Amino acid sequence: MRFIWPDFLWGLLALPILVGLYVWLLRRRRRNAVRYASLSLVRQAIGPGQRWRRHVPPALLLTGIAAALIAAARPAANIVLPADYMTIVLAIDVSRSMLANDVEPNRIHAAQVAAREFIRELPDGIRVGIVTFAGSAQVVQGVTDRKEDMLAAIDRFQLQRATATGSGLLVALATLMPEAGIDLESLLYGQGFGRDGARGRGAVESRPPAPVAAPKAAPKAAAAAVAPGSYTGGAIVLLSDGRRTNGPDPVMAARKAAELGVRVYTVGFGTPNGSIPGLEGWSFYVRLDEEALKAVAKVTEAEYFYAGSAVDLRKVYQHLTSRFALERRDTEIGALFAGASALFCLLAFGLSALWFRRSI
Repeated sequence: MRFIWPDFLWGLLALPILVGLYVWLLRRRRRNAVRYASLSLVRQAIGPGQRWRRHVPPALLLTGIAAALIAAARPAANIVLPADYMTIVLAIDVSRSMLANDVEPNRIHAAQVAAREFIRELPDGIRVGIVTFAGSAQVVQGVTDRKEDMLAAIDRFQLQRATATGSGLLVALATLMPEAGIDLESLLYGQGFGRDGARGRGAVESRPPAPVAAPKAAPKAAAAAVAPGSYTGGAIVLLSDGRRTNGPDPVMAARKAAELGVRVYTVGFGTPNGSIPGLEGWSFYVRLDEEALKAVAKVTEAEYFYAGSAVDLRKVYQHLTSRFALERRDTEIGALFAGASALFCLLAFGLSALWFRRSI
């Protein structure tokens, strides 16, 4: 919990002074009290309950004052609330390794089935965009709230050669935050983003690299860096079953997402010994790069999930559905303390009037 106006908390230092003043008044009242011949008569008149009752209203009033001072400091807390609006971008691997049959009937079919169920179970108010990546990355469905369009886009998946995980992540990020001024051309083509330094690898389809000597238009102002995981307007879910073979390093791409506060939830799909039997006369073993996917999730303050079967993948998507139905938000809770203050004060005056037929 944090306070927007913390200076008001200095008022809490007055509470011990009030307690001391209350004790002083009690002692003064005793000195000025009429002396009875027998103290036993006083104790019988007061009764055992009266001894503690007289301290209850002042204690409640003191608690009410403390709650009022805290409310004045405008406390805010990061609490979980139902998501009113959120955008999710699915980035799904469609490389040839998704033909591996270690998941029945094969990985790509199981991934499509799980993605369809994920979309159907999403609560209303959540919009979805879909990006696929193999040797290149492309948007197969722009951000929309029409579930029929999302499902149709999943049916259009086409497998390709190679795996450009970083390209898929960057295109998903640009799809999620089109207003952020992300320069995809420089991120995908140059600036040493790829480990092999090759230009054009992992580029978005239908976007040829610009000539070196050609003048460039002034880029949009880039969004200022924020704390990782602080963006509450949406998230990216990236599913992959293999290693990056070209394009930008996915961990470097994740750092760009972290600068914008976007969480990237990663899903590793398939078994360690998956293979593609009889592809062009050869059998290929495809290995999951869990370390890279874990690193992407860690950099962006998100989570990594492993799914070794179609059932596991459905469970992962169900977990993400519940996660996206709720969101953590910084919310002022001063009204709660103000209400508590009013309640304690009313109780103090009410009990005082009921028990002693007078006010405090």
